[in-house]
Amino acid sequence: MRRVWNPCLMATSYPATTPDHAAHGLRTEPLTTAVTVLVVEDEPDIATAIAHRLAAEGWTAEVAGDGLSGVEAAARLRPDVVILDVMLPGIDGLEVCRRIQAERPVPVLMLTARDDETDILVGLGVGADDYMTKPFSMRELVARTKSLLRRVSRAGQIAEAGTTPPPAIVAGDVQIDRAQRRVSRAGETVHLTPTEFDLLVTLAVTPRTVLTREKLLADVWDWVDASGTRTVDSHIKALRRKLGADLIRTVHGVGYAFEPPVDP
Repeated sequence: MRRVWNPCLMATSYPATTPDHAAHGLRTEPLTTAVTVLVVEDEPDIATAIAHRLAAEGWTAEVAGDGLSGVEAAARLRPDVVILDVMLPGIDGLEVCRRIQAERPVPVLMLTARDDETDILVGLGVGADDYMTKPFSMRELVARTKSLLRRVSRAGQIAEAGTTPPPAIVAGDVQIDRAQRRVSRAGETVHLTPTEFDLLVTLAVTPRTVLTREKLLADVWDWVDASGTRTVDSHIKALRRKLGADLIRTVHGVGYAFEPPVDP
């Protein structure tokens, strides 16, 4: 069914309210800094529900109801995180993500109505950090958004502290520069999203050690609920597509292990 654009959602702001974490059953600690979230979603009921839920966290949310309005709002607001639907009128969410990331790197959580692996991988490839399939729980949406914000905050704190950068990881023809957040294989630069990079490093620092999906969710996403294991699987597939299938071994029913390539 083709969705009809609602012009009332072009740019609607939802100011922050006093957060009540206990009422929502959330055990994660509240973020201490002001947070601005851009929600790009053309379904009024979903957009309004998300915005009100984020406002209840003490965050400021603005809703854009189509792709072009979303790009404009991102440039104007400079949000801390973007929640972005894939299916949008005008230009779709994938193109919106490309344009937003080209202007300024920002964590993006994509929403998709189809649990289609190809769509998910394409979304990760254009710069999305995570994805959720509709229908979803608002509690999980908030938890994943907080996870993205915490990762960005930690990266900024490390950079400001001026601590000694961690050494690069070299495994055969694979080089992982953790200080510059760059990856290459056989001398060719491999472009990874921030989440893909964090996942690769988490696996590579303990080569040949099997890490469970739950462990990866906790370490990379700060998400401790096993309902997100499909997210891990999709990011692993994206890494294999970019780096080669030989680097990451699947242990069925358990998780994944980084397998360093053997020098010729």
